[in-house]
Amino acid sequence: MTTAQTQELDVQPTPLALLLLGREADPKSERGVECPGDLPSPSDPDLVERARRAKEKLGNKVFVLGHHYQRDEVIQFADVTGDSFKLARDAAARPEAEYIVFCGVHFMAESADILTSDDQKVVLPDLAAGCSMADMATAEQVAECWDVLTEAGIAEQVVPVSYMNSSADIKAFTGKHGGTICTSSNAKRALDWAFEQGEKVLFLPDQHLGRNTAVRDMGMSLEDCVVYNPHKPNGGLTADELRAAKMILWRGHCSVHGRFSLDSVNDVRERIPGVNVLVHPECRHEVVAAADYVGSTEYIIKALEAAPAGSKWAIGTELNLVRRLANRFAPEGKEIVFLDKTVCFCSTMNRIDLPHLVWALESLAEGNLVNRIEVDKETEAFAKLALERMLALP
Repeated sequence: MTTAQTQELDVQPTPLALLLLGREADPKSERGVECPGDLPSPSDPDLVERARRAKEKLGNKVFVLGHHYQRDEVIQFADVTGDSFKLARDAAARPEAEYIVFCGVHFMAESADILTSDDQKVVLPDLAAGCSMADMATAEQVAECWDVLTEAGIAEQVVPVSYMNSSADIKAFTGKHGGTICTSSNAKRALDWAFEQGEKVLFLPDQHLGRNTAVRDMGMSLEDCVVYNPHKPNGGLTADELRAAKMILWRGHCSVHGRFSLDSVNDVRERIPGVNVLVHPECRHEVVAAADYVGSTEYIIKALEAAPAGSKWAIGTELNLVRRLANRFAPEGKEIVFLDKTVCFCSTMNRIDLPHLVWALESLAEGNLVNRIEVDKETEAFAKLALERMLALP
């Protein structure tokens, strides 16, 4: 239907319709697409040397963090590598660094800003490097959820536990309401603590990590868990369902880990006899239940380091890391493959490419602060409170 036809029918296209038709733009979804300055060409053969020179010029003024899921071309310039929380803590441990360049995604840079001093400036080379999971829970949606829990008469019994993979706003909500943050490594400890404080947990924003930890590690049943869908009235749940539940799981997931299926596990076992299946706890429950080993990114790396020569492994996590580990351990005779046949990178992680990194480093070397990530003071205070509760976990 043409615009003229819709006018004849007195139908006005919605903003979403116009966006899908390519006739409007959404500035929020397109943040970071344009840089205030020209990016180097991806085909520039001097990119590696330009990055090296800029980093060398900055010296101790810059500290580059590289998440495990980053491309090899970027990770080579990282001063430290690790998962999101380890990197944020590493940044806080380097107070002499004026600039923290975070090669990761938006929520990770926010966490680094929360944990570093006011004198340090956190830079994200591409502001469009977000996280689909973190974006599945907004402050407005979570506030509405809390109203639903209040109306059901259970809010005072509920302790929020938010995964590190969440926005600063969600971390602040968690801190304000007496909750804590968790990582994929300490989720059980965080939940043990939460159930000492209250009778129920609101787990944000990854339903799979919450479910897997509750059922696999804490002995709960699937019936103890309900899923709150922010896109349905009252989360799609009755007051009785909320009152009966122990774990109220937010309807969020990782777009990478959520791709792995039980078929993936069965298929790799048929193709590679004797294979060990090792997956991240962000995978679906049936995948985790069918795997031989389950653990965080750091757990996966350590498990492969300790694996005997000649062992075979299928890994259910982001492809950049799996390929890097496969190359690293091939000389030791360890066969490492991606769990799924379908190639799947984390698309938002991959937004941090060498041209963006070069642009950010060269800008800083010239005295131009770009793409700074700065959390407002009130949000920072409550988010830091939630993070400190995690750090105090036994």
